[in-house]
Amino acid sequence: MPIQPEQLAALMHEVEQEDPIDFADLPFPEDELRTLVATHLCEMAAAMENFSTEDRITTLLAVSAKLVLENLVLHVQLLRRHGLPVGDNVEALLSRLRKGGTPE
Repeated sequence: MPIQPEQLAALMHEVEQEDPIDFADLPFPEDELRTLVATHLCEMAAAMENFSTEDRITTLLAVSAKLVLENLVLHVQLLRRHGLPVGDNVEALLSRLRKGGTPE
C-alpha cells in the first residue's frame, strides 16, 4: 500500500528534527505547508504507478535533485542578499564549479 499524505507529512516533520527548516515569517502554518507538499508528492507517485521500478526511482531522483539544486540556489541568493558568507561546503562546491571541476 502506498504511503498516505498524512504519513509522509509526519515523516517530513520527523526528518526536520535533525535538519530544521526555517519557515521564518511565512504567513502559512507549517503543518499545512507540509501537508500540501506531501499531498502533491503522493499524487506524483500515484501518477507513476505504471512506471517500472527503475523509471520511478529515476524520476524521483530527478525531482529530488532539482529541489536540492533549487534550495541551494535560493540559500546562496539569500545569504548574498544579506551580505553573509556561505558555509565552507557550499563555498568549496561553488569554487569547483567556477573552475569547471566536478565534485570528488
